[in-house]
Amino acid sequence: MPKRKTKSVDTKQKKQHPDWSALNPREVESRAVELARSGKSTSEIGIILRDQYAVPDIRVATGKRLTKVLEENEVKQDVPEDLRNLINRASQLKKHLDEHKKDFKNKRGLQILESKIRGLEKYYRLQGGLPKDWKYTTEQAKLLSE
Repeated sequence: MPKRKTKSVDTKQKKQHPDWSALNPREVESRAVELARSGKSTSEIGIILRDQYAVPDIRVATGKRLTKVLEENEVKQDVPEDLRNLINRASQLKKHLDEHKKDFKNKRGLQILESKIRGLEKYYRLQGGLPKDWKYTTEQAKLLSE
């Protein structure tokens, strides 16, 4: 009987903030907060810090996740970014279905997308990322996507 392959194991050493990076950890936090206050999403902040300020990883640089840094500085977004993106997709699909009422494939796609939204909503309510009384509705989706 042939030997089974073993699972790959992450053998990376504990990462450290590189010496060549232009910013120290406090400057990274202040830039992230500044960008968040200017209306950038968390993914946009990460890309800007990586490309413009040579910060390869915010978590390695500060020792905290970006959402934690923003929470500590009271710049937390009302709806998490992944949930917001799903809601935007659902509102665009709803707008499409208003024009094309017989598009049954996309009608099913909207049902699946709304199911994902409700699952994420439940997760974030349990984790404390959303208020306990927060509920997804199509009217709320229109307001968030505008």
